[in-house]
Amino acid sequence: VQLVESGGGLVQVGGSLKLTCATSGISFDDYAVGWFRQAPGKEREGVAYIGSAPGRPYYVDSVKGRFTISNDKITNTVYLQMNDLKPEDTAIYYCAAEYHGDWGSFTAAEYDHWGPGTQVTVSS
Repeated sequence: VQLVESGGGLVQVGGSLKLTCATSGISFDDYAVGWFRQAPGKEREGVAYIGSAPGRPYYVDSVKGRFTISNDKITNTVYLQMNDLKPEDTAIYYCAAEYHGDWGSFTAAEYDHWGPGTQVTVSS
């Protein structure tokens, strides 16, 4: 199993970025996928996830209405569209996959596989 994030970078307040997580060795029919982030000096935080069972995505309150998670079963890719970015969104963003994650969760310990992360910096 391999997950690799890309698309991070430096953006001004109010700008947008689209993160991509290329996966191999997993099927979205068996794995929940999620995006997490970790800012310096803070704990890793769940941002958004989609369970393997058909259902709606979930978002942490601080990104609702601004971020959108999606996945493409043909290319085995997970996306995180981030709009109206704020300085507090600055962090390393990680993609993660949870085996038999019917519903997914914001609990990092429940995820089995992680990517190396991509840095997102929002300047004011």
